[in-house]
Parts: sequence; structure tokens; C-alpha cells
Amino acid sequence: MEHQHINLEEDMEFIRQLYTDVGRSNKDTLSKMMRGDLDVKRGLRNADGTGVMVGYTQVGSVIGYSILDGERIPMEGQLSYSGYNVTDLIEGYQQEGRFGFEEVAYLLLLRKLPNAAELERFKNFLYDHMPLPNNFTEDMILKHPTRDVMNQLGRAVLALYSADPDPDCTSLENMVSQCVQLIARFPTIIAHSYAVKRHYFDEKSLYLHRPVRGLSIAENFLRAIRSNKQYTPEEARLLDLCLVAHAEHGGGNNSTFTCRVLSSTGTDTYSAISAAVGSLKGPKHGGANSQVMRQFNEIKEAVHDWKDDGEVADYLRLILKKEVGDHSGLVYGMGHAVYTLSDPRAVMLKKYARSLAEKTGLLPELELMESIERLTPGVFEEVTGNPKIMCANVDMYSGLVYKMLHIPQELFTPVFALARITGWCAHRLEEVFTGGRIMRPAYKAIFQHHNYIPLESR
Repeated sequence: MEHQHINLEEDMEFIRQLYTDVGRSNKDTLSKMMRGDLDVKRGLRNADGTGVMVGYTQVGSVIGYSILDGERIPMEGQLSYSGYNVTDLIEGYQQEGRFGFEEVAYLLLLRKLPNAAELERFKNFLYDHMPLPNNFTEDMILKHPTRDVMNQLGRAVLALYSADPDPDCTSLENMVSQCVQLIARFPTIIAHSYAVKRHYFDEKSLYLHRPVRGLSIAENFLRAIRSNKQYTPEEARLLDLCLVAHAEHGGGNNSTFTCRVLSSTGTDTYSAISAAVGSLKGPKHGGANSQVMRQFNEIKEAVHDWKDDGEVADYLRLILKKEVGDHSGLVYGMGHAVYTLSDPRAVMLKKYARSLAEKTGLLPELELMESIERLTPGVFEEVTGNPKIMCANVDMYSGLVYKMLHIPQELFTPVFALARITGWCAHRLEEVFTGGRIMRPAYKAIFQHHNYIPLESR
């Protein structure tokens, strides 16, 4: 059925003008706020761009600068999960030749690193719950295909409520069980949703592969999305690194905060996690690496000599002047709300992706991306006059890494969700058991009050 819109021409013109006026009014109000005339934290941001402090957490920590005499001092970025530096965790897994995502999931949920027996038990529990409930794929995914895997994922999470014998119970034991089951099922839901999308909308063959006990989540996922079920150990370890790097990023990121907001109401786990999925879908959040890749492809086309810094800088100049691309004036993948000198996730991805980039013939693309990272701050200062300190964020490199892994672009954000479900669940547990109050921020009304006009007099 063709999508239909309400067609009330006069009313729509009124509404269009209304939002034009409101937008103009909001800009005026925002300028007053910046002068300090109004105490409004637009976007839950302080006037200096930092996030409004709304609570405490022991799940994750994101540090990108220090404060000295009221001034922000740039520093190398640090990301910690329950007190453990993520760089140390990744280096440890890599040196020991192990997969790390399952261990990170355990750490975030239970706040300690497992011993060998605890980790093996946890992995077995995950594997036992990777298969979806009976007929779930047939009834919820095959019968209702959609072009967007994230929408299918959010709907599937809500549908799992019906398969839970006690979905509204918020006891610690029940919620931990729900969370671990969701972590286990996300890869299967995503893989099945992608397979069905390819079949119905791309006219490809349909294949659904069952998970294999003993394989990591990264291995099972690569196996599930490939028709021949083949992958290399290096591919699986690089995907595992991506999952570890994306698993958690503090309670203030939009999707995690969304999960905490819903959790503060006392709602069920499935509603809270589904809402987080919806948040992550947004192009300003989880969809950012797709924007990076779209712009990167434009740069590859426009710049003839990728090794010529002058030519690369010239095109970056055009981007920042809003003369090319989507005319946003943004170099996607550069800059971050917290990180200043470096994003540790981007540093790790670059380091461990180089070997696979060489083997897949994508080293020139990786080096071009590094040139964009290196040149953008100087060109930005030249164009804007602002000597802003900025670094590449994880989105700059994650899309290219997924390309090396032959993960299609429509799965970039779902893979992000596959990782971040661990952080969402950890924050949900923390909010339910330590939050105590429903979140209820306020908006300042800026309209004029009017007297009521009887209908016959309008």
C-alpha cells in the first residue's frame, strides 16, 4: 500500500510557518541562554559543551581532558570498563590469543573479571540462548520483512517479551537472566533479519545458519552472515576487538541514557533495550560510521593522488566551507564530545587493522583516512579561525574495518548494537537498583498565553 500523508493544505501551511517561527524563536532564546539570561541546558549540555551531570555509575568511564583553574586541558583519551582500562583489556586478549567480548560482557554485568571456570560457564549460558524461541524467526522476521535491520531488531526485542514467562519481574536474578539472554540473541536476530532483508528486498538466496557451540560471538556472527560460513581467525579477532571497543561508553551517550531513562520508570527490560536500539539507529549516534564512509567515498573519488597532502587538504577545505558533499560543513569522524587528543578506540582499531588492510588491498584507503585525520585540524583552523583541538573518533575507522571484514554497510549500526547491548544491560541493572528516582527533566515554555476563543468566533 502506498504511504499516505494527511493533506490539509491550509493547516499544513500554518504548521509550516509555525515551526519556522518557533525555530527562529528558539535561536533567539538559545542566544539568551548562552549569555546566561536563561538557565537552560540545551541538549543536556553545559555552556562549555560538557554534559550535564545527572548521576553516578560504576559501569564505565570516559575521560578526554582534565580541568585546571576552570580550563579544559587536553589529554590522551581513556576508556575504562568497571575500573579496567580498555586498552589494557584489548592488549591482554590479543597477547593471550583469546577472544575478549564475552569476558567484557561478564565484567560489565558482574563488575569483575571471571576466572577460567566462571568464563566457561558464562559462554555456555550464552550459547544455550543464542537460538531464538520456537517459530520466532518464522513469525516475527520472515513474515514481516523490513529494509532496515535496526527497526527489525527493535521490534524483535519487544516481541521477546511475549516469550518470557515473567517479563515484568525486576528481581536481580530475573533481570540478569533477561540481559544475558538478550546479549546472546542479538547476533542471531541481526543475522536472520539481514538474511530476510536480502531475500525479500535484494532478491538474494535465503540462508539461516545455526550457531556452533565453542565458537565466540564474533566467529558465530561472521559465520551466520556469510553464505559459505567461512571466515579467517584474523577476521574474527578483529571483529571481536570492534565489539570490545563498542561495548560501553559511559551512561551519558544517547542510547545508554535512553535505556536508563526508561529503566528509571520501572518498565520491563525489553521496552528499555528496544528504546535504546531506536536511539542508536539515529545518524547522529550509531549511524555515524555510515556517514563517515559515504563522505570518505566522495573524497576517494574527488582526490586523484591520495598521497598528496595538498590535494587532500584542498578537498577538506571545500567540505568545511560547505561547498561539496552534503553541505553540512562537517568532516565526519573528526572530533568528539569528550575526547581531545585521542580516542582510545580509534587508536586500537588502527593498530590492529593494518595487517588485514594489507591483506585485503585496503592499506591505501587506511592511509588516506589517516591523512584526513592528520590534516583536518589545521584546515579547520584555517577555514574557521578556531584552533580547536580535535582527534579522530571511533567512527572514523570502524566503517573501514567493517569493509575489510566484508560486513555490508546496512549492518554497520546493527553490529554496533550487538556490542553496546552489554553496556545498556549493565546500566539498566545499575539504574533499577541504585537510581531510585524517575528521570524528569524540564523544558522552559517560551510561548505567549492566549485567551480562549469560542469556536464560532474563530
